[in-house]
Amino acid sequence: MSNDTFNLGKAQLMQQSFVQMDKHLQGASYTPAQKLALTCRILFDNGHDSGLAGQITTRGDQPGTYLTQRLGFGFDETCASNLLLVNEDLEVLQGDGMANPANRFHSWLYRARPDVQCIIHTHAVHTAALSMLEAPLEISHMDNCVLYDDVAFLPKWPGVPVGNEEGELIAKSIGNKHALLLAHHGLLIASSSIEEGCILALAFERAARMQLLAASAGKIQPIDPALGREARDWILRGQRSAVTFAYYARRTLRKGADCLQ
Repeated sequence: MSNDTFNLGKAQLMQQSFVQMDKHLQGASYTPAQKLALTCRILFDNGHDSGLAGQITTRGDQPGTYLTQRLGFGFDETCASNLLLVNEDLEVLQGDGMANPANRFHSWLYRARPDVQCIIHTHAVHTAALSMLEAPLEISHMDNCVLYDDVAFLPKWPGVPVGNEEGELIAKSIGNKHALLLAHHGLLIASSSIEEGCILALAFERAARMQLLAASAGKIQPIDPALGREARDWILRGQRSAVTFAYYARRTLRKGADCLQ
């Protein structure tokens, strides 16, 4: 790298870095089912376990279909081979068993958001604790800016989300954002890829944990909106999400590769 870069502005240096990222950063090659299973394991390893609660889905090859876990299997037991392909009515098209009835709101959200390829819903413990306060998620640290100005808030709990009413409410509440905090419930991610969804879910729980820690010590101070958006756009890049996902996948796979089968 020549010393000429010392004469460049920040925007130019960022753009130069984007070009280098697109050239050099490569994610791992997994099938959609393997990515979904890996996401289940990654989130389990990072505090998103809540028994059989929570769903992770990704669109299938045919319109109106998506892959999801089989009800009765925890995130730590999910493999590519025990996933189900279901339609919008949660009828199983491929695989054995049944889907979680709470997946109904996924069908509503996929209908409302053609841009969404993956939906993640978990009851991660710090997010769940924050949701009990009926307070929105505050993004006030650089590491969490991947979610800056991109988290909606549903302040009232509508009950178990197995009805069409809850599906309509959740789809409306998230709007065009990538994330939603549901009071007395948990988190929801609506992303453009499985890799992005996994990274946003990890960031959401970390942000909730940091918020609870910071609020216990004093008043959380906001960050400059322009800088928050700048950091979000810096972090939320397709190639960056892919290599970050690959890193977490390697960590998880060191414990065993059965989830790929």
